Amino acid sequence: MEIDLSGIEALIPHRYPFLMIDRVDSMTEERIIARKMVTRNEPYFDGHYPGFPVMPGVLQVEAMAQAGALMACYQLKINPATTVIYLMGVDKVRFRRAVVPGDHLILDVTALRRGASVWKLRGEARVGDQIAAEAEFLAAIQPRKPKSVPLATP
Repeated sequence: MEIDLSGIEALIPHRYPFLMIDRVDSMTEERIIARKMVTRNEPYFDGHYPGFPVMPGVLQVEAMAQAGALMACYQLKINPATTVIYLMGVDKVRFRRAVVPGDHLILDVTALRRGASVWKLRGEARVGDQIAAEAEFLAAIQPRKPKSVPLATP
């Protein structure tokens, strides 16, 4: 199963510049493979690092988490208008290689445990056959809370 950008945006609430997935290449019940095309016009490259642009590791982890959220949203038929998936925790994070403009970051995420409200996942972010980052993470599935309205002060 492949999902394009419009399909991704229908499943999760992230938008540019924080949407870290451009395409889903395949998805099964246990695994999703998605990709991020890393381009020089990403806003974080201007400051990380001038003259040697490197994708921040935390954004690589975010990309893996978004891929896991996509898999959960699709499988559970989650409506992003009423339900949100939050990143709860990250463990066993390792960064192995710099990710630079022009790289295609392949996000390979596997569900280790799928509960009604908490999922545990393991992800690898690769460039070609080289692992750039890997992590295990927890995601919480919760109803969206209504926007609070501040009380008027006299």
